[in-house]
Amino acid sequence: MTTVDTDVLEARVKDLYRLVAQEPEAAYHFEMGRSLAERLGYPGDLLDRVPAEAVESFAGVGYFLDLAEPRPGERVVDLGSGSGMDSFCAALLTAPAGRVLGVDMTAEQLDKARRSAGREAGGALGGVEFAEGRIEDLPAEDGTFDCAISNGVINLSPLKQRVFDEVARVLRPGGRLALADIVSEQQLTEAITCDADLWASCIGGAAQRNDYRHMIERAGLEVVTTRRNPYVFLSPRARDASARYGVTSISLLAVKPGGRAAGSRGKPQTGEPS
Repeated sequence: MTTVDTDVLEARVKDLYRLVAQEPEAAYHFEMGRSLAERLGYPGDLLDRVPAEAVESFAGVGYFLDLAEPRPGERVVDLGSGSGMDSFCAALLTAPAGRVLGVDMTAEQLDKARRSAGREAGGALGGVEFAEGRIEDLPAEDGTFDCAISNGVINLSPLKQRVFDEVARVLRPGGRLALADIVSEQQLTEAITCDADLWASCIGGAAQRNDYRHMIERAGLEVVTTRRNPYVFLSPRARDASARYGVTSISLLAVKPGGRAAGSRGKPQTGEPS
């Protein structure tokens, strides 16, 4: 099957998310900002403590921090951290001794996140830093994180199995992966999967839901729970794909075997069939 041109895809993604960082007030084919975050489930009192510049460029597809349960002192890596809202949320939840690493490939997003982090140095958000990199090749040593998070980003990668393999590599035994992402009920057609614009719109790269889960499991992680998110697409093409192929947003929790799971983490459960 023909696949998307990865060079064209990367250019489209960088162009789009550069604008998301620099012009958050502009109109896009997806929702953004605090109103989206609150509708997805982010607590308002948590958002109040996050830099407003990070919140205004938030373009995630779901909420998962209740699944991740970041605890004080833990180390968290954020895959595709963008303007940093999820990274800052994780920093607040792991403070005062926790450490959060946000990884992103778009310079303008990194610049914005680093400016916000710089203004917060020494406070509750002092434990977060941002690094340039790709989620398929994380700039981290083996087994160095308690939790990995990601929001609406893995669907943009044409190398999803490598992403999950990298997550499994950098997690300690018993570590968690908590994410929100776009998946589909049916396999997408070649016309969709070869369209870089639809990939950048979080549609073209949506893996079939069972395939997505199997990639996580092949990486050596155990899926604990999944649930559907109240996320809606704005563009007509995205809405059409959503209706025709069951493209939707889910949140998911998986664990790396070998550690001690707390509470419900060790017991498979589902918010809906996965």
